[in-house]
Amino acid sequence: MACSGIIRSTGQVDIIDLKGRVTLGDGSGVIRETVKGLVEKGSRSILLNLAEVTYIDSAGLGDLVGSYATVTSVGGHMKLLHAQKRVHDVLQITKLYTVFEAFTDEAAAVASFQTPAARAAAEG
Repeated sequence: MACSGIIRSTGQVDIIDLKGRVTLGDGSGVIRETVKGLVEKGSRSILLNLAEVTYIDSAGLGDLVGSYATVTSVGGHMKLLHAQKRVHDVLQITKLYTVFEAFTDEAAAVASFQTPAARAAAEG
């Protein structure tokens, strides 16, 4: 199944729920185009939910890295959530976990986008 993405927002964080295979031809460009659209609208905190991504190839990894560059070039942050075993293994082998901050808990991932000052203010 080709990759597709649904965008939802939690506070200042835009979450892209991805589904399917992120491969050349199948879902190539979906991540990059979706992230680019969010950045153009002013988003600076983007979380990619990979819970329903079943496979990612080198083209998909290229999309991830390109999207990361797009977000960081405007001072934003892009993080990963719920990478499944096959995707996790590919990210581990390619050492992309040294680039991406990854989470298994959505609430913790969303909270990680807050600055320390904002976290302190929210806590009281």
